[in-house]
This record gives sequence, C-alpha cells and structure tokens, in this order.
Amino acid sequence: MKVPFGDLARHFALYRGNIEPAIRRVLERGWFVLGEEGKEFEKEWAAFVGTDYAVGCGSGTEAIHLALWAHGIGPGDVVVTVPNTCVPTVAGISLTGAKVVLCDVDPETALMDPECLKAILEKNKVHAIVPVHLYGTPADLSRLAGLAASYGAVLIDDAAQAHDAVYRGRRIGAQGFTTCWSFYPSKNLGAFGDGGAVTTANPEIAERLRMLRNYGQEKRYYHKIPGTNSRLDEIQAAILRVKLNFLEQWTARRRAIALRYRTEIRNPAIRFLVQRPGVESCCHLFAVRVKERAAFMKFMEERGVECLIHYPVPIHLQEAYRSLGYKKGDFPCAEALCEEVVSLPMFPELTDEEVDYVIACANAFAG
Repeated sequence: MKVPFGDLARHFALYRGNIEPAIRRVLERGWFVLGEEGKEFEKEWAAFVGTDYAVGCGSGTEAIHLALWAHGIGPGDVVVTVPNTCVPTVAGISLTGAKVVLCDVDPETALMDPECLKAILEKNKVHAIVPVHLYGTPADLSRLAGLAASYGAVLIDDAAQAHDAVYRGRRIGAQGFTTCWSFYPSKNLGAFGDGGAVTTANPEIAERLRMLRNYGQEKRYYHKIPGTNSRLDEIQAAILRVKLNFLEQWTARRRAIALRYRTEIRNPAIRFLVQRPGVESCCHLFAVRVKERAAFMKFMEERGVECLIHYPVPIHLQEAYRSLGYKKGDFPCAEALCEEVVSLPMFPELTDEEVDYVIACANAFAG
C-alpha cells in the first residue's frame, strides 16, 4: 500500500463541485483584488475564530510582518520567537528590521518555554514576543501573555498551523491578541495558492493593517502612511469561504486520526509530544520523536508510507541566520527535537485502511 503524506488532488476531487462555482463567480464578476469575496471572508473568519476583525493579506509570512508593523515594531526593536519553527516566522520578523532573539522550547511540547522566555526578558528590552502554535498545538498563552504584560512587550502569535485549535475553551485567535494566519494550500484551511490574514480585537490595529497591506492608502490614491502590497486575492478568498464550511469536520477527522496514532502505536522507539491540559490541537501535523529517525523513515518509505521532517535544521543553525550570532548547543531542547522529529501522514481524507497501515508499519519498526 502507498500512503502519501498529503494529497491535495484527492482533496480537490472531493470538493470540486463546491469550489469550481465559487471560482467561476469571481471570474464572472470581473473583480479580483479587495472585493466582496475578501470582505465576506474576513467577516466569516473573524466570526469563526471568535474575534472582531480579520484582515486578509498575501501570505502567512506577510501576516507576521504586517502585524508587527501595525504594532510599531521596526528597526532596532527586539522580537523573541523559537528556534524550531519554520523559517517564515523569522522571515516575517526580519522584514520589519527588528532583531530576532531566540527562546528555547519545552522538550515535551516543542513549544516556547515560559521559563526560558522569562530569563530573556530579564536580560533584554523586548518589544514583541511571537510564540508559535507548532503542529497545531497551542502554546501556553496565559503564562506567555503574563510575562509579556509584566515586561511591556506585545504578544503576537503565529497561528499558521493552528486553524481551529483550542486554548482553554476558546479557539486560537479569540484570546485578544493579534494573531497571524497562513492559508498556504497544505494548511488545515488552505487556499489554492498563497494567502494569509491577521486577526485582532483592536479596531485601530485592524484599520492600520488595512492601510499597510494596500500601500498605506486610507482611500484610493490618498496615502496616509508608508505601506506595502500584500492582499488576499478574490479567487483565494472565494475558495477559503467554501472550505471554511468544512473546517470543523476536517478538524474532527484529524483529531480522530491523531487519537488512533496515540493509542494504537505502541512502539517504545516512537515517543509522542505532550499536550498540556486545556489544550486541543487541530492536528495540522502529527510529529513524533524517533532517535533512529533516518532508519525509521527508510523503513516507512520501503513500505510505501511517506513521512516528512518538520523541521530538520533549527533557525540559528541555518546558513541564512548565522548573523544572529548563535552556535550549536545554544538551544539544546530545540536542537534535540530537530534531530528526532518526524511527521506521520495526517490529512482528513486519509482512509481508515491507510491509518491502519501506518500504525502497523510504525509498530513493526525495530528501532
């Protein structure tokens, strides 16, 4: 049996009848940027999340850039995030000209460690903190927000992988922070190209975001502030509006698959990441830890099961970010995770038979 890591063609085939009319509607209307589809999606996404405003933009990377920019973060400011995130988190921060400072993670959850953050805050003037809800599991927002407030930093969370994740009974995005989203095609809520959004409960931030994404215009050809071009196009917005209707259903399926992995994979060579009480992952990825990762991946590949690594190289050891001044050993927890994590197939259209097969193969690995 062949089990792919993901299968967007399978996904499209199931929802083609819903998606194609939405695309046709945009084409026939003849309005492709900042139109009715985008406005309606912004309202619908804000309502789904449980906040007041959503502002669409070009990508998740640009969502982080715009969110920081809207909060006044710029050159010389200090922004803290984690080393085991995907590079776009840091790319978005870097676009502001701010200095990136990295904070190690909890080895059990792979999420920002509040104790490590506290140590950084005690030694540095930090302007913003960007925790990452990695793999779809919410970071400890209560503790992180408390630290941010105590030290005068703004908290802006990276929810690129956290669509429909829940923290203490409320969806991510409903906690009152400025939250950044990606709608890259493989996300739990994915467009058919790049796309992103920022959600917020603050009307002033929302208005500033609308201007920043559109050249700083308050109205057409009247530019109040410097801005950029980062807009969610109408076709992507129309697709996202259709797919949002199915998101809860897809999340339930992902959680069911994750529960089967957790309860039926009993191989001691495979260790699971911990989910703290009060947290409900949306299971964007299902990452496990395997010390003999290369051997495990080869074993699974030989049996037709595609696994991927999220992520093999921490930020501070990437060639592009040597200028941050860190070295190997500076973030031992993140580094250990990057050496061991491997993601099993996880998407809503996985069949029960495919899940059975992944579990059987994982249990057969000798370690």
